[in-house]
Amino acid sequence: MKKLLTGTEKLCRLWSKRFDPSLALVLRAVGGEELDFRCEMELVLERFDPMQATIKDVARRAGVSVSTVSLVINNSGPVSPETRQKVLRAIEELGYHPRRFARSLASKRTGNIGFILTSDHFSRAEPFYTKIFLGSEFEARNYDYYILLTTVEKRGKNAGQLPRFLLERNVDGVIFAGYVPVPLVERVYELGVPFVLVDFLVKDRPFSCIVMDNDQAVRRAVGHLVAEHGHRRIAFVAGEIGHPSIRARLEGYRKGLEDFGIPRDPRLERTEEPHCSMDGGYRATRRMLEEKLEFTAVVTANDATAFGVMRALKEAGLRIPEDVAVVGFDDIDAASQVDPTLTTLRVPKEEMGALALRRLVEVIERPGLAFERTVVPTELVLRESCCGRARAPKLMDLTKEKIILPEGGDVDNTQA
Repeated sequence: MKKLLTGTEKLCRLWSKRFDPSLALVLRAVGGEELDFRCEMELVLERFDPMQATIKDVARRAGVSVSTVSLVINNSGPVSPETRQKVLRAIEELGYHPRRFARSLASKRTGNIGFILTSDHFSRAEPFYTKIFLGSEFEARNYDYYILLTTVEKRGKNAGQLPRFLLERNVDGVIFAGYVPVPLVERVYELGVPFVLVDFLVKDRPFSCIVMDNDQAVRRAVGHLVAEHGHRRIAFVAGEIGHPSIRARLEGYRKGLEDFGIPRDPRLERTEEPHCSMDGGYRATRRMLEEKLEFTAVVTANDATAFGVMRALKEAGLRIPEDVAVVGFDDIDAASQVDPTLTTLRVPKEEMGALALRRLVEVIERPGLAFERTVVPTELVLRESCCGRARAPKLMDLTKEKIILPEGGDVDNTQA
């Protein structure tokens, strides 16, 4: 007859296989009551941390069995509403927190979510991706998840290498932020690990993603420059043109010119820089000035690039916006602090991070869920670098964006 194993014996065997065999001997010596495996694990771990409230304390306070407390905590069995309320009240009064490790062994989930971006994005665009990360981290608390952050190389022999938390299967899903190596995304897909992309798309692959309305946003900015301020010689400055978001912004710039019958001048499309950075914007603007190109406005791929553009213009003795207007993208905190303050397209960065986390949790909890693309609208924020007090442009309905005036009033762009 096959021997029935106690919860502790099950734990010891599992621990011996997956963790430290020597610690398994200690656990075996502890012994335990005949309870469900998760409950047994709670009891074992409590022996090593006697200062905190335990599952036995909760059971004693509520006047129920330990196994009943376990059922309530994990919502895994029939418990009367009255008993459930007694247990929940005891948990709150004692400040009891179930051990994550015990719950993860029983549920076969780690309670962790990986957050991956490239090291150059983290250093060069830190204000932008930090906000996205924080949005994910704050939202994760609502779902009792921890976020594990790591950076990867964008190019080179290690570009597609899996981070350690994926090699060790220590996450339930992954959020990719920004332009990451496509081979890495493909490897995670092949492993069957749920994931969501933020501010990134993989060509010809319908992976779940959270993106901005990049092309329509820049199209709107160009329309504002033409309709409200009469600009026709408008330059576009960017870097990292291989990034899908940057390519989409370039297309929006071209469409914006086309809307008003303005012919393209390829010399005013400066996308040769490797990164969208302050230095890149500075160098691109210096080259346009040295080439004696005529332009009265510059739309940039992000705020950091815009700051570099503004620096080059000032060094050349040009006034902003009297001689050259400048528009950024992202609305990082510094955009409202530079002189002159920067007109820019505001991206709801924290909300994008929160959306990514919520979508990932859905995929984790519902395997086989269809891929979904979510497009987040932007807002045009008018400040001093583009005559911020000008009235809202009356353009065709290109997007669902709003324009935010400096005084804080919203103007709907759908008006005639």
